[in-house]
Amino acid sequence: MRIRKLSEGTVNRIAAGEVIERPASVVKELVENAIDAGATQIDVAFRGGGKSLIRVTDDGSGMGPDDLALAVERHATSKLAEDDLIDIRYLGFRGEALPSIGSVSRLAITSRPRGGGEAHVIAVEGGQLMVLRPAALAQGTEIDVKDLFFATPARLKFLKADRTETAEAAEVVRRMALSHPDTGFSFVTEERRLVDVPKGDTEEARILRIMGAEFMENAVPFDLEREGVRVRGRAGLPTWSRNNGAQQYMFVNGRSVRDKLISGAIRGAYADLMPGGRYPALVLFLDCPPGRVDVNVHPAKAEVRFRDGGLVRGLIVAAIRDGLGGKRAPDTGLSRQTVSSFRPVMPRGFGHRGFDEQDVQTALAMDMPPAAMPAVVEVSQPSYPLGQARAQIHDNYILAQTADGFVLVDQHAAHERLVYERLKRERSQRGIETQPLLVPEVVDLDPVGVERLAAASDLLSKGGLVLEPFGEGAVIIREVPAAIGKADIPGIVRDVADELSELGVSTSIEDHINHVLATMACHHSVRSGRRLRPEEMNALLREMEATPNSGQCNHGRPTFIELKLADIEKLFGRR
Repeated sequence: MRIRKLSEGTVNRIAAGEVIERPASVVKELVENAIDAGATQIDVAFRGGGKSLIRVTDDGSGMGPDDLALAVERHATSKLAEDDLIDIRYLGFRGEALPSIGSVSRLAITSRPRGGGEAHVIAVEGGQLMVLRPAALAQGTEIDVKDLFFATPARLKFLKADRTETAEAAEVVRRMALSHPDTGFSFVTEERRLVDVPKGDTEEARILRIMGAEFMENAVPFDLEREGVRVRGRAGLPTWSRNNGAQQYMFVNGRSVRDKLISGAIRGAYADLMPGGRYPALVLFLDCPPGRVDVNVHPAKAEVRFRDGGLVRGLIVAAIRDGLGGKRAPDTGLSRQTVSSFRPVMPRGFGHRGFDEQDVQTALAMDMPPAAMPAVVEVSQPSYPLGQARAQIHDNYILAQTADGFVLVDQHAAHERLVYERLKRERSQRGIETQPLLVPEVVDLDPVGVERLAAASDLLSKGGLVLEPFGEGAVIIREVPAAIGKADIPGIVRDVADELSELGVSTSIEDHINHVLATMACHHSVRSGRRLRPEEMNALLREMEATPNSGQCNHGRPTFIELKLADIEKLFGRR
């Protein structure tokens, strides 16, 4: 078969297959054009799951008859200055959307230029251009897309149920609304109005409208700038996580993206704060000079490529961690039906009150023999954010009285986080302080485990664990981190060998080391069932107040919950 040049209609339908994947793709392209036109109000009508009708109306700058005729031609655009594909300052720029939509549907564009002139309409049906004629329209542009994919009926078989396609299109508008708070948006179906936000919102007000009050109550702001790149937004608390990433909204220069580098950076920021299989809710805005990001790497412009990906990743991780670092308060995780008054505690100002080195050593060591203690501890009036210890319950939970309620602390989870953060802090500042073992300990393992540990010996030494192979089925431990003291060394080594098999080669060295440190911290932390003396309990509370991320253990579970006095009074009918 000889090579031949494809017809214009076939070329347009191929382009439509890349750009117009489903009705939501049509909504995305048309709304982006409206935003680029300077619209302050954009209204979307959606019928029959987008197959019957998609209508997008805006009050933007509009177009005259000459521009209308060019708008439906392939690769005709007003958004590229001198064919520059680097300095892109608009959401749309390829000039493919309208001709691609017109090749697979019945498209009609009515527009009137701002500042005068008459309105005109142009239509394209299945790639066939209709005559341009005068029309009636007060201002802006109105685009009707009817009978989507009528020219390519095979595509209809791949669409999902009408409700699913409608929800996907509404989500596109929600994302656009998040990144453009100064613009009003509406999305209306046959049954109801799914999106309705007014123009002139602040960024915070728009996030509240789209994400809801519960998200705002369980999210912290972050804002960091470095070398001309700025990252800002709101990050959900680790204990307010989701079972998928649907509540992660990422924007680059106002463009909604689903980018692997940004998603990976978000995972990295939450790496030791959230259990596996859970995802944070988050709104992230990244602003950078157009020349430092390539948005022309994906047909639907859903992915981008940064000139300096390392800078962007590091900035995102640092910004989110800085935002989360001041919050130690987890969700209680309790059923609302059980105790509706239990809620996350958001103490402010943790870390402002000093504590002496003896408190730190007492909180971190806790390796003295168990001591008998009274059921109730008599202390003075509490004056700390986490109060002062009153009792230990079931040899696992510390009950502390605060100025306006009480706090219940999981001693194992809390101590695990404290040890982990200390190990990380030591490693970042001066390297982890190690303690040579007077009598090196031999740990029996299977040959595969020995091989894994031997291969990772340099990495483990950075985590303070110095070991070497000892025959075919054992390793010998010569040094351990001083912070873990008399921990279960064989248990640590076996768990580290298992961790190395699960992490794989794709995990960064930093993540490897952090996993090793988390494993060691878990083994060293004070165990459930261990009775603590009053000074040990109070030392643990003081250290929690000064330690970042102390609201969650290394596995993402909460370390403490708080009940306010007002809520206690409600439970007993006093309020």
